[in-house]
Parts: sequence; C-alpha cells; structure tokens
Amino acid sequence: MPHDLDIREQFAIDLARRGGELGLRYFRDLDSLTIESKGHQDLVSQADREVELFIRAAIAADYPQDGIIGEEHASVAGSTGHAWVIDPIDGTANFVRGIPAWCVVIACARNGETIVGVIHEPSTGETFHGRLGGGAFVNGKPIKTSAATSLQEGSVGTGFSNRAEAENIAVLIKKILAEGGVFFRNASGALMLAYVASGRLLGYVEEHMNPWDCLAGMLLIEEAGGTVLKADPKTVLQKGTQIITGGKGVFSKLQELCSGVFTP
Repeated sequence: MPHDLDIREQFAIDLARRGGELGLRYFRDLDSLTIESKGHQDLVSQADREVELFIRAAIAADYPQDGIIGEEHASVAGSTGHAWVIDPIDGTANFVRGIPAWCVVIACARNGETIVGVIHEPSTGETFHGRLGGGAFVNGKPIKTSAATSLQEGSVGTGFSNRAEAENIAVLIKKILAEGGVFFRNASGALMLAYVASGRLLGYVEEHMNPWDCLAGMLLIEEAGGTVLKADPKTVLQKGTQIITGGKGVFSKLQELCSGVFTP
C-alpha cells in the first residue's frame, strides 16, 4: 500500500504540472494579461491569481481538512496539522515580460515541517520533486547537490528581498567575488533552489524568503544531500525565513559570508 507521503508527492507533482499548463496558456498570450504592482519590484498578474485558485480548488477537493497558504489569496485554516503552501507563479517579473524562467511551487508541511516539495518549470518541462526521507528527483531521475568544496568551482544563486536592506546583497556579492566565486540570479528564487538541489548551482542565499517561495526547495536540497539553514517550524509558515543553502562542501563558507551581512 502506498505511503501517505508518496501519495501526497504524486498528487503535488500532477497538480503542479496541471497548474503549469494553465500558466503556459497565459504566458503565450501576454498581450491580454492584466498586470498589477504590489510594491517595489513585486508584480502580480491575472495568471498568478487564476493558477492559485485552480490549485486551491484541487487541494480542497482531495484534502478538504488540510490548511492552505498561498501568495495571492487568504490562508485557509485546517484541522489535520497539514498545510499546503503554494506559489502559483514564482518569477512573475520574468513571466509578464516573456522570459521563460518561472515555476509553479507546491509544498506540503506537517506541523511546520516540510514533507513534500515540488517545483515545476513549464518552459523546460522539468519537475523537481521529493518527499521527506525519500530523496530528490527531476522527472523521476535522482539528483544530488554539488560536491564542490570551493566557491571557485561554480556559481552561487543570490536573491533580492524587498523586506531586507537593499545594500546587503551587494555587499554579499562583493564577498562572493572576493572568494573567487560568481553570482547567479534569474529572478525566481524557487527555481534557483531547485538548481542547487540538482547540483547546477553551488548554493543559494537570500536574506528573507516567504514560505511559498522556499519550503519546497529547501526540502529538495536536504533530500539531495545538501545543507540548509534550518527554519523555525513554529514561525516559518507565517513569517518565512532566512535562506542559506548549499552543497555540504561550500555551505559553511556561504554561512560565514552571510553572517557578517544578513541581519539575524
């Protein structure tokens, strides 16, 4: 009999892919898309809202007693200790400008601990997925974080949070460059976390991420053999967390660089 986590993982995989198909229909017709600003470098489109509603409806049908937390609509309280955490389109700034670097993100948490994570990139057809204790995969193929031991061996993903001091990330990038490293940013934090899990990036750092952006990717990185700065399960679903992640060989160096820059 399938394990509950396996059932939830497959449900999330299928749902993220279906949500991605809906998102692609909007992406291919950007001229008719309604776009609004939520703040500095923070956009939302009709596509974000419609894809989230689609995902919420599917969760409510299959897991009616679970909670739901999403970026674009109000949270729904549950009674099971499980909460589904959704970002319908991570990388909206890319999406609305026709840049094919965006993804659908679905995580499931149990009492604040992430147990399932799925990041689906419709433009490439790649689905990064995993569940607690089950390993990490892309389209069913096992993935591992980078075995690098130096920042000189690859790129570090960097995020920009409008909830943190803007100059902090510039200081951190300077420190990364001084170590012989290089930075990478594609304006989709969840996608960059997936790239860490699959060994494409050495690590990813951001002073603050919301739960719908980071929980799935953090689980995938740990399941792929990497290390993450642990989030507080009591607060992460409401407040998000600071993000420092990487392969085991570079995590301590990234943590050292961030410690003098990020506000605790």
